[in-house]
Amino acid sequence: MYWDWTYILVLIGMVLSLAASAKVKSTYAKYQKVRSLSGLTGAVAAERILHSNGIYDVAIELVEGELTDHYDPRNKVLRLSESVYDSTSVAAVGVAAHECGHAIQHARAYLPLKLRTAIVPAANIGAGLSWPLILVGLMIGSRSSNFFITAGILLFSLSVLFQLVTLPVELNASNRAVRALADMGILYGDEVKGTRKVLSAAALTYVAAAAASILQLLRLLLLFGRRDD
Repeated sequence: MYWDWTYILVLIGMVLSLAASAKVKSTYAKYQKVRSLSGLTGAVAAERILHSNGIYDVAIELVEGELTDHYDPRNKVLRLSESVYDSTSVAAVGVAAHECGHAIQHARAYLPLKLRTAIVPAANIGAGLSWPLILVGLMIGSRSSNFFITAGILLFSLSVLFQLVTLPVELNASNRAVRALADMGILYGDEVKGTRKVLSAAALTYVAAAAASILQLLRLLLLFGRRDD
């Protein structure tokens, strides 16, 4: 029975992603139990951070789910999950501040964010069509199969590019968040350290996702090279 050693690359990516997910959940759960001394909720903290940066045209809304927080640049809406919006925990305030970081990036025309926004359509197409094209190439089994496989790999690489561009965007948003929370006195001392740990753990999920995508792309390139041989 033939053993394809490149599956190891996929397994490594899965382990990294699972470990990062477990880390962020455990860290968030820990600091979700720590109430901030300021007593500000995630929503109130977000509003103060936005206003202190001269941003008054971004709405703050409640969204269902856990850790579903995000900033919508098209509609200029900062959506906070149920566990963040009304919570006064260090974790909740940190997450809210992180999403404010994205709103600030948008307002300041932060280049990596503009680049990520620009490649989103192409990355979505790549994610949706890459594997179908590769599978078609494998099934037809003729010389033209290389065209489909190559096209699939190129489209998949767009998803990898999106993951790589996402890293500086997320890290910068977290740095802005921690700095704002400390400078504005929304969090104090160990609270700031706690928020930094929460956001650092969250950043690991993006690092793991990028690593997993790169490993998958490497596997495809290795398999494609074998077919050429």
